Formats: sequence, C-alpha cells, structure tokens
Amino acid sequence: MPEFVSSPALLLVVALLGYLLGSVPFGVVITRAMGLGDLRQIGSGNIGATNVLRTGSKGAAAATVILDAAKGGVAVLIARRLIGEDAAQIAALFAFLGHLYPVWLGFRGGKGVSTFFGTLLVLAWPVGLAACATWAVTAAVSRISSLSGLVAAALSPVWVLVLGQSQMLLLVVLLAALIFWRHAANIARLRAGTEPRIGARKA
Repeated sequence: MPEFVSSPALLLVVALLGYLLGSVPFGVVITRAMGLGDLRQIGSGNIGATNVLRTGSKGAAAATVILDAAKGGVAVLIARRLIGEDAAQIAALFAFLGHLYPVWLGFRGGKGVSTFFGTLLVLAWPVGLAACATWAVTAAVSRISSLSGLVAAALSPVWVLVLGQSQMLLLVVLLAALIFWRHAANIARLRAGTEPRIGARKA
C-alpha cells in the first residue's frame, strides 16, 4: 500500500465520490436508452456487459464495457491528479464497491470485471494490460466470460509482483477476492459444466 499522507476527512470525501461514480449502472442506462428493455429482467439479470450482450446488441455491450471500465479509471485519475497516490487507491476501491453495490439499484450491482480492468489500467497500465491480455487469451480458448474474468483476477496479483508494482498488491488482492465472491454462482455452474458461453442469450 502507498503511504497514507492525506487527511482522513479528505480520503473520506474521495471514498464517497468514488463510490457514487462507481454506482452509475451504465448497463441499465444504455439498454434502456436503446430500447432494449430492463437489463435486470434479461438473461442472468446482471448489469454487466456479458448480460448486455444477451440482448443481441454488440454495440450496447461494447459501450457498457467501456463505460464500466472508464468509471473506475476516471475515479483513480482524478484522485491521483488532485490529491495523490493514497487517494487514488481509495478511489479505486470505492468505485469498485460502487459498481458491485450501487445505491441506485438497491445495492444489487455487477460483478466488477470491467471496472477492475479500468482501475488497473490507470493505477499501473502494464498490470492492466497484462490482466486484459489474460482475459482475452482465456476467453479465446474457453469462450466463457466468467472463467476469463476469474483467471484474470486470480493472476493479477502475480502481474503486480512481476511488473514491480508491489505498492498496489493489497488493493489488487482485495479486488480480486471480491470478484471471486461476486462470481460464486458462476463458479458453481463452471463446476457443473452449465456455465453459458459468450454470446448465449440465456443464463
């Protein structure tokens, strides 16, 4: 972890603003704006890009990936530029929590993979690129989005150490653990061999 030199009050403000930014449910907003229905009533009911893809709109899914990633990255970028590295990591954590547990949706949010990638890309872009590449390779082989996200999350602490970014190790381990927590049902389906593949319209 970085040295915490900012005042607790300032970091509390960063946490709150990061959480509110992370809470914006772009998947729900985009699908409604495009007339695709209520995302929470489609497929798995999740608000992330994989479920958006089940509407049949690749454009909506791509936009959701970009915006969900951007909200994590933007939170980190603003906090780092205005305050410092300690604030950047606080912003990363709370933007991620906002996506997982958004106040606007009764604290029922997404699973965090896109926001995780966006956060990593701004915190330390080599780590972010390594995590994205891990996802892409796993997805190309397995065609299973959840497995790809889990493998990327599991290997991210390794990339942090290999690429010399140990100051963010604790944060990345925590975010990866939360991704596994949010994917509990997916893990059960993976074990049962019933997890849907990328592009499937049903959960």
